[in-house]
Amino acid sequence: MSRTPVIDVHSHVLPRNMVEAIRAQPRAYGMSVRGEGNDIALVRDDGHGSPLHPEFFDVEAKLESMDRKGIDISVISVTPVVFFYWLDGHDGIAAASLLNDGIARMVDAAPARLRGMGTLPMQDADAAIAELERIVRDLGFRSVELGCRVKGTLLSDARFEPVLRRAAELKVSVFAHPYIAGQLPTDLCAYYLGNTHGLPFDTALMAVHLMLGGTLDRLPGLDMILAHGGGHLPYQYGRLDHGYRVRPEARAHTAHSPESQLRRFHFDSLTHDSRSLAFLIDRVGADRVMIGTDAPFDMAETDPLGRLAAVDGLSASDRDRILGGNAMALLREPLGR
Repeated sequence: MSRTPVIDVHSHVLPRNMVEAIRAQPRAYGMSVRGEGNDIALVRDDGHGSPLHPEFFDVEAKLESMDRKGIDISVISVTPVVFFYWLDGHDGIAAASLLNDGIARMVDAAPARLRGMGTLPMQDADAAIAELERIVRDLGFRSVELGCRVKGTLLSDARFEPVLRRAAELKVSVFAHPYIAGQLPTDLCAYYLGNTHGLPFDTALMAVHLMLGGTLDRLPGLDMILAHGGGHLPYQYGRLDHGYRVRPEARAHTAHSPESQLRRFHFDSLTHDSRSLAFLIDRVGADRVMIGTDAPFDMAETDPLGRLAAVDGLSASDRDRILGGNAMALLREPLGR
């Protein structure tokens, strides 16, 4: 009997075609590529950016990193630094298409090891739906990565619901990933808190709006994965649920409590702590958790299998679900492919 592959659903890239496009036309994308060879960095005009390790654009480097971590398959998605939601009209659509085509080329270079996760021009809902349909039809993608906000507006806003609805109809999973854009509040600028505290909060806030705003009621077929172990959501659900029971404002748009909706989400395993991971699995169930590394950032998990192995009390079948079975189901792939 074949072993279920270990699948990483949270692995970032910046395809080489986009690196070259930004280097050629930095003003068109609001960012620049600095340096040469494998020693390059991406810097946005708002000051945010990151080093571009070879793993971002070199398939062999990505595979070598996966081998070190014991990952069989990575579902690759663009670094959130290049969501490009700030671009207007045709430019945003063209950027998303260029990124998706670049991801597809990386997948084609290692089809047994890589799967594509698309990006969409969410500043234009109609264009986002058209690109979603294209990447499913032409590129074979089964998932998309969307920011928890689009130009400051939460993904749960009504203007984005048609995109989420079409994803549900196409049985495409949505990986919700927070990101930083523009000037942070002063208190989040200190101690790297924009990443370590701000991003997990944004994920939880977006997810709660989906729950209490009734979006999940209206989209029963939506499969959404929350990055970074769900942010703060699984660990403060009790306070949220209590508020739902005692405050009419929380019940205004849904008859379903947060407790009953928590398992509507899937969660990656990126908690950086085995005790937190154990709590997450116990709270939401082993069938809702899957491996996520956030490679190749410095906030990545370097030993995802070891982190899971340190969680006591899991059955062999539950470990298998988390390692790859749950992701295989969302990718709509049969075991043993």
